Amino acid sequence: MSHTLSDEEQQLRAIVTEFADDVVAPLSYEADRTHTLPLGIVRQMGDMGLFGLPFPEEVGGQGGDYFSLCLAIEAIARVDQSIAITLEAGVGLGAMPLFRWGSDEQQQRWLPDLIAGRALAGFGLTEAEAGSDAGATRTTAVLDGEDWVINGSKQFITNSGTAMTSLVTVTAVTGERVRADGTVGKELSTIIVPAGTPGFVAQPAYDKVGWHASDTHPLTFDDVRVPQANLLGERGRGFAGFLHILDEGRIAVAALATGAALGCLEQSIAYAKSRTVFGSPLGTRQHIAFMIAGMQARVHTSQLAWQHAARLRDSGAPFKVEAAIAKLVAGEAAMANSREATQIFGGNGFMNEYPVARHYRDSKILEIGEGTTEVQLMVISRALGLGE
Repeated sequence: MSHTLSDEEQQLRAIVTEFADDVVAPLSYEADRTHTLPLGIVRQMGDMGLFGLPFPEEVGGQGGDYFSLCLAIEAIARVDQSIAITLEAGVGLGAMPLFRWGSDEQQQRWLPDLIAGRALAGFGLTEAEAGSDAGATRTTAVLDGEDWVINGSKQFITNSGTAMTSLVTVTAVTGERVRADGTVGKELSTIIVPAGTPGFVAQPAYDKVGWHASDTHPLTFDDVRVPQANLLGERGRGFAGFLHILDEGRIAVAALATGAALGCLEQSIAYAKSRTVFGSPLGTRQHIAFMIAGMQARVHTSQLAWQHAARLRDSGAPFKVEAAIAKLVAGEAAMANSREATQIFGGNGFMNEYPVARHYRDSKILEIGEGTTEVQLMVISRALGLGE
């Protein structure tokens, strides 16, 4: 399933696939069972240069592109979605905002460790009343002398409470802005909050349905003071910035979802060939063979969708709609393939030590996170001149 991959891209995928199979997979069940992010694996991904894939060499990156990052995410997600989302969020939500909008001083302080995988960063956007509707943000940041004073809370923030977490970027209301039509709305800005800042607390990790080994916390900010210089990018541009980050993130999550769908396909093929039922391999049953053929079709379609969106992104062309399509198609493929793989495995598919069982639990979030399925449909329909 190489489609239009260059020799270098095929080599990268082969290297990461081997790492996923030999290093990540053997630890996946125990990490899932104990709800523990294996930081040793995170550091190994850093040593391999995976966190630096889309960044130029001048800032310590690998000089690659977003497509290469997505290839790595897909390969890892075949065996462990928690590790894949740790990489995706570490790059797309952690390092990328600093690379795009950070000052020279901010980049020099934070980027080297993030790009090298020696540290992780979170992106504090979602709140209890502001998920897909980020304009409903209630967290505030008020200037007091030379400091921002931040109050509020965030939820579902990945990589925000690990021993490797160095910072969280926080979207907050910093004032009001007058829209083009004369109405007044919230001014949203993004501010860097270093880990350990007094008043900033990563609350106990969530007890999630899936992605058990990924680090996800609610965050609280109680009169948190950070220097005015911790403003990331322009004041009042936080909303526009987060939209761009989400568009990119949808491609990466689509690659993750494709990896999950591919992992279920690979597991199902192997099981159908090795499992004997009524004296013959399970895969000789037409219903099972056709079910797996449908899984292959979903993987193929999902790969084409995210790869097209990633190529557009890397070329500088508009990619918002294509990213939404990729996220929509791949998220549904992961959910469908994991459901059917679990059915193929029968009772074994209900046991958490089997990867397909973990994929079944893990894949539901792929229709919710980084913009729900309904949000993707809204983006697509608006591009067609439909809807509000």
